[in-house]
Amino acid sequence: MNFLKKLFLFLVVAFVFSSCSEESSDGKKNIAVFIPGTTSGSPVYRMLAEGVQKACEETSLGTAVISEAGVNQAEWPAKLTALAASGEFDLIISANPSLPEMCHSISSSFPGQDFIILNGFLSGVENIATVQYNQREQSYLAGYLAGLLSASKDEKYSRGNNKIALIAAQEYPDMNNILLPGYIEGAKAANPQVECVFKVTGSWSDAGKAAEIASSLYRSGVDVILPICGGGNQGVLSSAKENGFFVVWFDDSGYDLAPGYVAGSAIMAQDKLAYEETIKYLNGEIEFGTSRIVGCKEGFIDFDDKNPLFKDSVSEETYTKFMKELNRLRNGDFSLPVNN
Repeated sequence: MNFLKKLFLFLVVAFVFSSCSEESSDGKKNIAVFIPGTTSGSPVYRMLAEGVQKACEETSLGTAVISEAGVNQAEWPAKLTALAASGEFDLIISANPSLPEMCHSISSSFPGQDFIILNGFLSGVENIATVQYNQREQSYLAGYLAGLLSASKDEKYSRGNNKIALIAAQEYPDMNNILLPGYIEGAKAANPQVECVFKVTGSWSDAGKAAEIASSLYRSGVDVILPICGGGNQGVLSSAKENGFFVVWFDDSGYDLAPGYVAGSAIMAQDKLAYEETIKYLNGEIEFGTSRIVGCKEGFIDFDDKNPLFKDSVSEETYTKFMKELNRLRNGDFSLPVNN
């Protein structure tokens, strides 16, 4: 065996044993929570881990082990393979649009390994179950609020320029095909005159670059920015407080991060979905080989309108118009299908 093969095997074994921080009791299901990134600074992955752990603790039917793969995407396949190859886990659960195909590739070598993937879509593979969020609805809500804010000079941080932006860490299929189009769709539904600018930082952690882009956008007339750039989001918040513009937050509630500047939060209830899917798995109720889509009507895509900072940050007119549209989606009066 040559040196590179020995090194690879060493790294695989080291990863598996470093991930397995505890052993489950006899009779319990061993569940690996594969984090394609880090839980620190990543609300969606923190919610994933918390939901699975809560289900295991409440039922006493499973033991959850958290395995962080880091932000280098090139390392994810080897680290995911290591978990499956260990044979120690009844289930691997994760959440990322790129994971279904990755699991599909790995599952041919480990047909006995079950996978549940949230925020991804794949159907027809007997040991993989997926649940996709309707992020068209999520980005639509963010865009609808941004469009309303951009149209009025009565808003605290809007100059009425009809100009908004989305700052992403990178371009990827869901960004290009769902998130950005949904954001623009919502904005134009609220304000047909709105213009949307799209910028990319090239990094999920560069707050300085994100702040630089946000400040440049503000100088060009942008009054509302949706950041989807991981750790870079903090840079957008810093720029908002320095320059005076609105931020629309994504995935979790962000009002307290910059009170008054974060005008709204379009949220993904990943902790709730992770909890419910884990409960169903532990009770033997998961239908592998299937996929489904959940959105506002099902309560897994929503908007945090309960935080008083939301109503305090926007005008009464904007609040009333936005709540009318939000409740239409919640009640199922209209829907925005996701095409796969």
